[in-house]
Amino acid sequence: MVSYADGLSLQAELVRERRNGTIPDTLLLLQHPHVITLGSGSHPEHVLLDEHGRTARGIELFETGRGGDVTYHGPGQLVGYPILDLKPDRCDLHQYLRDLEAVLIDVLAGFDLRAARIDGLTGVWVGDRKLAAIGVRVSSGWITSHGFALNVSTDLSYFDAIVPCGIRDHAVGSISAELGRQVAMVEVKDRVVRAFGERFQRQPHWPI
Repeated sequence: MVSYADGLSLQAELVRERRNGTIPDTLLLLQHPHVITLGSGSHPEHVLLDEHGRTARGIELFETGRGGDVTYHGPGQLVGYPILDLKPDRCDLHQYLRDLEAVLIDVLAGFDLRAARIDGLTGVWVGDRKLAAIGVRVSSGWITSHGFALNVSTDLSYFDAIVPCGIRDHAVGSISAELGRQVAMVEVKDRVVRAFGERFQRQPHWPI
């Protein structure tokens, strides 16, 4: 569990190190306390709680450097921040987004959940329920940050505080809700690491 402010600071540090070549491609996997984040394409009306309401529910609010609209992060949600150098052969933002979606689709398939994309929208759905949101940043030198949020056992009632990603006509879901059982975060994390390594042709090495 990492505060959103600390997560931003850590990403900024790792982006600098990756650009300088002092670290390899790195995938951060963590959880955040309750927080609403505003992307570069956010609309204020998509935040449905005022400051008093957010305080009462223990929800922070942050503007952030990623693309996209309004999102929610909280306990039970696996957040992934890939810090990757996309050079020389992956310098295509749209393909990078599709690759992240493919990773999550593969992860959900491992739970026998048939996940898919929806044309014109970024993220991953099971039926009409969005289980994963994606919002990324690619800085100078094609170094990535921010990334994806996969609802594992998230308290979905917190999504009532926003219009998720500005999409009003689709519900949100979680792996646990789809399966009707509590799913352990470590089980999902391990599947994400394997699927990410396969999609991006990287051999995972856990830090000591």
